[in-house]
Amino acid sequence: MRILIADDHRLIVEGVKLKLAELGPNTEFVMAMDMAELREAIHAPEAPSLSLALIDLAMPGVQGSEHLAEVIEHLPHVPVMVLSGSEDGALMKSLLAMGVQGFIPKAYSPDVMLSAVRLVLSGGVYVPPLLLQERVDGAVPTPPPANATQTAPGADSLEERLRKLLTERQIDVLRLLSQGKPNKLIARDLGISEGTVKIHLAAIFRALNVRNRVEAVVASRRISGL
Repeated sequence: MRILIADDHRLIVEGVKLKLAELGPNTEFVMAMDMAELREAIHAPEAPSLSLALIDLAMPGVQGSEHLAEVIEHLPHVPVMVLSGSEDGALMKSLLAMGVQGFIPKAYSPDVMLSAVRLVLSGGVYVPPLLLQERVDGAVPTPPPANATQTAPGADSLEERLRKLLTERQIDVLRLLSQGKPNKLIARDLGISEGTVKIHLAAIFRALNVRNRVEAVVASRRISGL
């Protein structure tokens, strides 16, 4: 397994390497400290053999998220995860929608990072918990009282609407999607093909009025019946 780590802080790089070494004894690392080194790494002859690219959002020589787009475009089969000191929800959503398969705030623990990396390596998408607490429109819902016995009317109406629009199998797909499972595992759990999963996801996106699986996961957290 070969993992690209792109970050200009050597202490962070060494800490990430130390933790990710727990993935297995054959884990190798490629380092990049700035945009020039990152570009060199992704254009190297052995670059397509990378298992993962873990990239800092802010590095010398980069502008915005263009370096991430360049990696995704040049190495479409290599999952890209972002390391960042930011915990901005809108930024996370935009990067996940762009094709990044995980966003890890640097404030998170090394164990969380390792779990997130394992999820992405298995084909999943890591969405930070703080983003899952938000509604699709970005508003953070107020937690219900501890003694509340009724579900919020908005959640009830959404669940009822989905029951009318989706089949039971599509509800099953949505339930597994809300657990962060990738298409391959959803197909295996339900005994259907990945192509059928994609067809069901298209129907789910229409029913939830969302554009992608990240927004679908966020929306599904509002549904009490899942």
